[in-house]
Amino acid sequence: MRCLIVSDIHGNLEAFEAVLNHAGPVDSIWCLGDLVGYGPDPNACVELLRSRPHLCIAGNHDWSALGRLDLAEFNPDAREASLWTRKQLTPDNLAFLEALPKELPEPAQEHFWLAHGSPCHPIWEYILDDRTATDAFGCFQATFCFHGHTHVPILIRLANQQGSERLAWSQPPEEPHTLGPGRMLINPGSVGQPRDGNRQASYMLLDPEALTVEHRRVDYEYWLTQDKMLEHKLPPRLAMRLAYGL
Repeated sequence: MRCLIVSDIHGNLEAFEAVLNHAGPVDSIWCLGDLVGYGPDPNACVELLRSRPHLCIAGNHDWSALGRLDLAEFNPDAREASLWTRKQLTPDNLAFLEALPKELPEPAQEHFWLAHGSPCHPIWEYILDDRTATDAFGCFQATFCFHGHTHVPILIRLANQQGSERLAWSQPPEEPHTLGPGRMLINPGSVGQPRDGNRQASYMLLDPEALTVEHRRVDYEYWLTQDKMLEHKLPPRLAMRLAYGL
């Protein structure tokens, strides 16, 4: 079995299509939330995911487009983009987002858990420090949790009951990395709005039987996404940052 792990697509159709083409044939797409928000093609991204075998959970921008979150929690650019996205979504795509669960325990077998932010607070919490990461291991029962939200790819392993360790992606690109030993939090980075200083779309390929993942990056025509964002009068800063991966 070959699974494509994606997160934080954010209405960026050019990036999503580039990832699908680069990944090649897969048995299923596991989407970790934030299909929409920021980008200019929310309907096309939802429909593209819906056209493939998939598992998907909700992210904070999906919920904001549904009116489930207080937009006062968003910065002005994100708030403006969320309100615009809400007006664009078709009834069918709104219904799809409405039905998304907050998390998916054991999607394929006992090894995996899916959350957007963290397993403790799936919609909104960022795993940015060792304390939050260590606490997160107490909030899911599986061996591995895939999550997104930070837009930065990383592996975090539970070292012991009192702490965790961060593992940078040091292996060559597209080389399989064996999961473990022990429990792990795994973030594939962002497809549609990377924030690790690399503008390439970020994703992972998982072999759930061999317990290996490959972290991959792919170029896409980000300037086309930028042009559409500016044409729709979305905040210019959201468009400009795509060129820098910030």
